[in-house]
Amino acid sequence: MPQAIIFDVEATDKTNAVIIEAASLDVISVNPLEVGNPWVQRYNPGKPISLGALATHHIMDEELVSCPPSSAFKLPADVQYIIGHNIDFDWEAIGSPEVKRICTLALARSLWPDLDSHTQSALLYYFERAGAREQLRNAHSALADVGICSKIVGQIINKLNPTSLDALWQMSEKARIPTTMPFGKHKGELISQVPSDYKQWMLRQDNVSAYLRKALEA
Repeated sequence: MPQAIIFDVEATDKTNAVIIEAASLDVISVNPLEVGNPWVQRYNPGKPISLGALATHHIMDEELVSCPPSSAFKLPADVQYIIGHNIDFDWEAIGSPEVKRICTLALARSLWPDLDSHTQSALLYYFERAGAREQLRNAHSALADVGICSKIVGQIINKLNPTSLDALWQMSEKARIPTTMPFGKHKGELISQVPSDYKQWMLRQDNVSAYLRKALEA
């Protein structure tokens, strides 16, 4: 089976993020989901951690002084898929390597559209209400987050019944294509009903994501 990991990083900030902690779980089998080999490592980012990030993950600069530099991080060579919640953030923070990304946030939004929140913590309360509070005590440490994400992946697999990693990736790719305009004067409108001249104008802009482009071109 192609190598896949459930992956998460903690970082210095939301923008221009440099990793300070990375964690993963190996995907041993897809359906049923089996994971193992938990791994975590902290890194020295070589720049200050923002107060907003510090308030989220509580990892302090002085704890990272003797850690290897963030530039030392490399995905294992055999990894072909990385799975995570809003995985693009983690992918960009490690330099956007050539791997396929499976986004549990996009899949959860498409599968459970009526939930008022699709954060990892909210989804854990939805799936495992009785034990969620205890499990979330260490949320926003990378290793805790990949453990929580693995439970979300399991629920997604139970719902979609993919036959392979590639099938799950294709489902993720489809889920990431928006059906409504995310911004602009037609924000909230169905993309299928947005005027064609506006779609063409949007396609000429530089800040349009690959997935929004697919929706506009459809």
